[in-house]
This record gives sequence, C-alpha cells and structure tokens, in this order.
Amino acid sequence: MSLTIGTPQTRRGDVLLRAGRWFLQSGIQESGGGVARYHFIAERRNAGVSTEITGYAISALLELHERTAGEPYLAAARRAGDFLCSAWDASANAMPFECGGNGAAPQLSYFFDNGIIARALLRLWRITGEPRYRLTAERCAESMQRDFLNGHDIHPILILPSRQPLERDTRWSRSSGCYQLKSALAWLETAEITGDGGLARAFDRALELALLDHGTFLDAASDDHARMDRLHAYSYFLEALLAVPEDARARQALRSGIARAAAELRRIRPDFERSDVNAQLLRVRLWAHDLGLVPLDEKAAAEEARQAASYQMTSDDPRTDGGFNFGSRAGKLSNFANPVSTAFCLQALAMWEECAGGGLKTPWHRLV
Repeated sequence: MSLTIGTPQTRRGDVLLRAGRWFLQSGIQESGGGVARYHFIAERRNAGVSTEITGYAISALLELHERTAGEPYLAAARRAGDFLCSAWDASANAMPFECGGNGAAPQLSYFFDNGIIARALLRLWRITGEPRYRLTAERCAESMQRDFLNGHDIHPILILPSRQPLERDTRWSRSSGCYQLKSALAWLETAEITGDGGLARAFDRALELALLDHGTFLDAASDDHARMDRLHAYSYFLEALLAVPEDARARQALRSGIARAAAELRRIRPDFERSDVNAQLLRVRLWAHDLGLVPLDEKAAAEEARQAASYQMTSDDPRTDGGFNFGSRAGKLSNFANPVSTAFCLQALAMWEECAGGGLKTPWHRLV
C-alpha cells in the first residue's frame, strides 16, 4: 500500500474527533491497558507495548477528555495508568522500558521515559485523586534522581536489575543531552507537590547541563536524516524552557532555538520530515508568544499547522484512520501510525485553532 501526504484538515473538532477515535478504537491500546510504540501499517500489526508510550498516551487521552468531556478517554487513561502502576518493578526499584519482553535482551530503564511516565501519572492523579498514580509518579522521580543523576551528567539508560549504566553510543536516545530537560520537568512538578527541595535542585542541575549542551546537540548528527531525528529531541529542550521564563539564559536559548529549528526543519523537509517536529515547534511558538518571550511568526506557525495536519490519515481501516503518520521521505508516508505523533499533533492543532479564534487557552503545564 502506497501512502502519500494528504489534504490537511485543520478544524479542531474534526482533528480531535478522529484522533480520539483512533486512540480508543484502533487497538493501539491493548487489552491490558498498555500502548504500543506504533502500528505497522502494511503488516497490520502493533509493535511491542512501551511504558513511555503508554505515558504519552495517558497525557493525550486526558487532553482529549479535558477538551471534549468525553468519559471514554478518562476510562482509557485510567487503564493505562493502572498498567503503569503494575509495571513498576519493585525488586529492581525501577520502571522498565518494556513489559513482557522475550528475555533475550537485558531489561532497561530510561531516564527520559521515567519523566514522561511521572508527568502523565501526576496529571491523572490530579484529575482522579487516586493515590496509586501519585505514588508511582513519585517513585519514578526518585529513581531519576537516585539512579540516573551523577557527578557529570545524567545517565540515559540503566540495566536492570543492577541499575548500572548502559554503555552509550552516538544515538541521541543513548546519550546524555539537552533533550533530557523535558523529562526533568517531572522533578519540578513532583517538588511542587511534595516540597522536596532535593528534586527542585535536581531540576536546576538538569537545566544547567542542558544550557551547556544545546548549542552543539544538532551538530552531533551524522547526516540529515539523523539531524531531523535530533530536531525532534531538540524540541523537547525548547518545550522544557517554557518552565523557566524568568531565566535570561533560557529566554535567549528559546529565541535562538526556535529560529534554528525552524530553518533546519524547512531545509531537511523535502528529503525527510517528521510530523511531530512540526507540532512540537508550533506548540513552542504559541506558548513562547503567550508568555511574552518570543513574538509569534504567524506565517511560519500557519505553515507548521498545515504540515502537521497533513499527516492525519484517512482510511477504511480503523487501525489507521484518524491516527497521525510518523513522517515522510521524499513525499512518501512512513509505515508507522504513531501514538506520540498523534498526541503532539492533536494538541498543537487544537492550540492553533484557539489562537486563531481569539487567544490561546491551553496553559503550558498541559504540555503532552
């Protein structure tokens, strides 16, 4: 099956309805509550369930619930939250990357995943009041501080059950870098709830490390395909800077970072484009403008909204219809219906319609 970029449907109601139906009815959330990393379109099967992607799905489902008052979204978010609570490995005192693997490879725990999971569970706890969600979130945040933060930087991955660092390589997800600041927001959010000064100081340390690293982060890519992937990760850094608008260094990094990411996205786009990079950059633009940090480039934002919307798929197969495709190479869509791409794009396009309709109403704290 050959797929090409479609005609964008940018009306929020249409985008949310179709994306929400995909989350609920496509099978991307499996019967146990966990969410698959992505769906292989041609093969009509899911990849394995991931704790990180389940965390992202919780945030997206709660976004849909808050925007539509749809109770099925909250019910699905609860099932995902229960899955994550049960996924916590008490013997290793850690959150594993996957559950129920084949046993051939070592079990791993990622710093970044822990932060995404913790923030999602805290959002679910705020809505439901269920203590188990907060408890698991706090456990993740504590693990991030105890096991990953070291005297030099932040370990990206640990081997379980020993919690020893995995050897790093040149891939951004297997190295320390500025992208980790988004997950460090879990320290900040947990500290606000618990009053734990140690977690607040851990976030300050992550901010210092990110501000030192971000200038060279993109240049570590081996080619433009890897650079587009790093743009996705670099956008995590830009998103996290919204938490510290009073910091002059963060404001400068945000201004220069938006301009750099926008230029790189447009340069590489004809060869390889990720849908989520458009959505991430659009969200950062809108929130930075709303906070009075960076004036909004409306022409660029409108273009990013159109590009993001063009990746929402239309099909007679419920496994893909309404979901967002991962991206395209030379105009041909990828083989992946992606829950993270769907989560980012649905939030970004809803925010864009808010902005066009009289003003942004989504606070940055709801960052998916």
